[in-house]
Amino acid sequence: MAIQKNITIDGIDVPFKASAAVPRLYRLKFRRDIYQDFAALQKSVGEKTEDSSALDIESLEVFENIAYIMAKHADPENVPDNPDEWLEAFNTFSIYEVLPQLIELWGLNVETQAESKKNIAKLTAR
Repeated sequence: MAIQKNITIDGIDVPFKASAAVPRLYRLKFRRDIYQDFAALQKSVGEKTEDSSALDIESLEVFENIAYIMAKHADPENVPDNPDEWLEAFNTFSIYEVLPQLIELWGLNVETQAESKKNIAKLTAR
């Protein structure tokens, strides 16, 4: 079951969607593993704040790619076919305002999948 959430970026309400399809879409588009990239990104951001941040270029690119895939998944008709064109729609914005909301959305999706697996296991154990 997919979970959607609107996140305001640069004054624009942007729909994002998390589902079981996201890891596949991410892998097909960027040839990378979203689970590994999300874990590295979370570690990189850690306890840093906007003022003390020194995120490396790879972490910023991972964030942009994850945000892009989740936005494209939510609104495929209105999100361009590449992240550069999508990012052109915004002025500079804070990763520290958007990333926690994306992490929360992804976490809700993973939690929903885990609960579904538990329910299936209960049904098949009978």
